[in-house]
Amino acid sequence: MNDRVPYPTALTIAGSDCSGGAGIQADLKTFEAFGVFGQSVITAVVAENTVGVEGVLPVTPDFVASQIQCCLDDIGAMAIKTGMLVDAATINAIAEALGHYEVTNLVIDPVMVAKGGDPLVAPEAVKVAVEKLFPLAKVVTPNMPEAEVLVGFPLVSEKDIQKAAEVIHAMGPEVVVIKGGHGPYFEQGIAVDRVWDGNKLTALIYPRHPTKNTHGTGCTFSAAIAANLALGHPVLSAIEDAKKYISEAIKNNPNLGNGHGPVLHRLQGWGDLAR
Repeated sequence: MNDRVPYPTALTIAGSDCSGGAGIQADLKTFEAFGVFGQSVITAVVAENTVGVEGVLPVTPDFVASQIQCCLDDIGAMAIKTGMLVDAATINAIAEALGHYEVTNLVIDPVMVAKGGDPLVAPEAVKVAVEKLFPLAKVVTPNMPEAEVLVGFPLVSEKDIQKAAEVIHAMGPEVVVIKGGHGPYFEQGIAVDRVWDGNKLTALIYPRHPTKNTHGTGCTFSAAIAANLALGHPVLSAIEDAKKYISEAIKNNPNLGNGHGPVLHRLQGWGDLAR
């Protein structure tokens, strides 16, 4: 008889980054760093590197749904995260596919643009994602520009950020994390993420590391949250631990490429299932 504790599993639904710093590749590296078995559903094949995006080849919505079914019918997933979702048809297919399963730990990284400013999702897809996926989400992790798109007003003050968090929370997710990497505190040497759980706004304050090597930080952060949820951590603890992880991953980046290089996913000390 097998009486072992079930091995933690997670699934990422996102685009493939051939240069290895973002998307599916970053997510799988992050899952592995936390000691979580990772599976992947590829929504698009992206020709990109640290300098920019050269092209995007979408996977058909039906085949995206087929990948989800293959993963969840067999191994299953204790947590799921989404990244680049391409277009409205793909999002509809994902929502329909996930509707056949009990999804309790869904983390949505609403990827809209690449680090260099290249668009990664059709504008009309945002509305579908809000309507179909946000109500299923445990956590949604927009950065400040993405949050502005979602709420339709600029985030200039703390009051604006609080209001935006409340508006996004009303779209359905249990917890909203507005990432502060693009925020006004950058000039003060810190990056502040705000976490809104419907009752309390918590600020996660970490130093801004002086580096251009931040390719895939959003993917990595959301994957770390999903990994922690797969490990059974409470949602706020999962977010706080993921923030520590991404801060160290940026700090210890391997300094690769000619543009915005990747972070270091394999950090010593992470991935111990006993912690």
